Amino acid sequence: MALDYPEDLKYLDTHEYARLDEDLVTIGITAFAVDQLGDIVFLELPEIGDTVEKGEKFGTIESVKAVEDLNSPVTGTVVEVNTPLTDAPEQIADDPYIQGWLLKVRIDDPSELEDTLSADEYRAQVEGE
Repeated sequence: MALDYPEDLKYLDTHEYARLDEDLVTIGITAFAVDQLGDIVFLELPEIGDTVEKGEKFGTIESVKAVEDLNSPVTGTVVEVNTPLTDAPEQIADDPYIQGWLLKVRIDDPSELEDTLSADEYRAQVEGE
């Protein structure tokens, strides 16, 4: 898989990404994280209507190598969950940025994304530049 870093996303150093569209944030994990995890075998996500907190765990992802927490880049209410992925979590690897998103969260404060990493900053961090 090619490791790309879309410019329109905000990144966490814990390898989640956020795409802001007005008051909705789409959350997923980066291609780098997918590459590092290897074969993904299980995904635990919150329910629609649940609240997530910035910097706090909202779920877990399990691969044949490890189990990792998923951390939210924002505080808000879950309005959509990519539930087909919970039945077929391996599909995240096919397209982590478009089809492989995890949650959509309605937020009150878009400024919470100001301390996230840009695509260039994230690339430099994970590629050790």
